[in-house]
Amino acid sequence: MKCLYYLSPSLDSAHTISDDLHAAGVKDWCIHVISKDEAGLRKQHIHSSNYVETLDFLRSGIMGASTGFIIGIGLAMLLGWLQPFGSNVPAIAYAGVVFATTLFGAWEGGLIGVGNENRKLAPFHQDIESGKYLFLIYARKGMGETIKAMMRDRHPQSQHVATDEHFMSPFSVLRRPEHGPPLTGG
Repeated sequence: MKCLYYLSPSLDSAHTISDDLHAAGVKDWCIHVISKDEAGLRKQHIHSSNYVETLDFLRSGIMGASTGFIIGIGLAMLLGWLQPFGSNVPAIAYAGVVFATTLFGAWEGGLIGVGNENRKLAPFHQDIESGKYLFLIYARKGMGETIKAMMRDRHPQSQHVATDEHFMSPFSVLRRPEHGPPLTGG
């Protein structure tokens, strides 16, 4: 599944694009719009984005868990070497240390991510703040070219700004249209 990114200039345009995508066979849960105007999206019955798409908690949580795991391994090795609780400590205790630090790292990373915009949206932050509507269109296999053709023919005012192999992967890289260089997100 690919995620196609399109910028639309107005709410009316966003409504028409949403209707045309539905007519082309794209289900509502495959269309997500990011905008400052959440009330306008709701009023027009346009499916808005969710927290997984707008916040960076998934990526930050994974990075925090990885950091916690590495710290936990180091701490378990240090405890095993120093043996402050004696030499008869079962291995499950060391595994518990690693598990606890991994969970703590995931929790901390997630909390940090909740306070940050998703890094994949950073290149479009100014556009969204200026009142444009960013469409995230999840295209099933074989639908991507159909959607691009429909958008090109029916909505020339909208701009195809990026493609992602799958938006939910926190470490995938956005590509500009026609396989251009990756976009960087602050």
